[in-house]
Amino acid sequence: MTGWPVQEGVFELGDLSVEGGGVIRNARLGWQTHGTLNAARDNVIVYPTSYTATHEGQNWAIGPDGILDPTRWFIVIPDMFSNGVSSGAADTPDYPAPVTVADNVRAQERLLREVWGIKRVAAAYGFSMGAMQAYHWAALFPERVERAIVVCGSARTAPHNKVFLSGLLRTLEAAPEHLGNGRFSGVPHAALKAFGHIYAGWGLSQDFYRADLYRTALGAPDLETYLRTDWEAGFARCDAANLYAQALTWYHGDLSGGGDLAAALSAIQARVLLLPGDTDLYFRVADNAAELECLRHGELRPIPSIWGHRAGAPAGIPDDLAFQTAAVRAWLES
Repeated sequence: MTGWPVQEGVFELGDLSVEGGGVIRNARLGWQTHGTLNAARDNVIVYPTSYTATHEGQNWAIGPDGILDPTRWFIVIPDMFSNGVSSGAADTPDYPAPVTVADNVRAQERLLREVWGIKRVAAAYGFSMGAMQAYHWAALFPERVERAIVVCGSARTAPHNKVFLSGLLRTLEAAPEHLGNGRFSGVPHAALKAFGHIYAGWGLSQDFYRADLYRTALGAPDLETYLRTDWEAGFARCDAANLYAQALTWYHGDLSGGGDLAAALSAIQARVLLLPGDTDLYFRVADNAAELECLRHGELRPIPSIWGHRAGAPAGIPDDLAFQTAAVRAWLES
């Protein structure tokens, strides 16, 4: 139980055409809300999910003393396609590839407008792939988004980031169960195990491992146990087809749609707060610094942390959580 209203549901989109061609048949979008929509419908924060995350998996950030205050804001968490709640590759025949970040955000805009009559967003906030979606909200609807808060994300997936994603995709494709086009005849257990080990080397920084934090902070007795319990077990619960589809979405992330990124960034009217992690291996501070030069109203505040990408989702990391909470709350009230 919480001390604020919480609702959830599924929004039926019908047959949804995607920008790369193809249709998501009988598309649906899962969602959860926290707080109360005010009469003006202008206290809205849209909080998209990150890679593999669901609305239940990331509402830890919401609370009167949390990063997002549900007593002040109406917070909408839309589930990204292929996260196991919304429509995805695992349960949709002829699921198109790729479904882009922009496809997700356009569907989310329909959710807000058609279900609650929301036409203006006080902030789009997100971490990782959720941050990519928050950035796209500001780019696709420049006159309707007041603020964007981009936590460990970027406007375009960088080449080095694509190298990581290519490794994940090739690992899934190498599974004997892979039928082609990200489809599988059964659960590719060995590939999912390898997937988890690859991810573990990128999700946390070299400094995290050097400092032995998997043992001292996370309680694992040794490295092998940490890899098994935190990474193998986590990805074993995911559907391989959904992992593949969301990795393609990430790989093709580009708010310019393959065009002039500087022009797309300069067209954003929202005030953009960029919160990269100092030691994030996916979304580098340098990438956000380059984007900042093109933004009309932006600020870059790197998270001083050795937790790598995890610094942007700091549940259980007190210093990183305090930094992010203070930065986001100040940006929302400014």
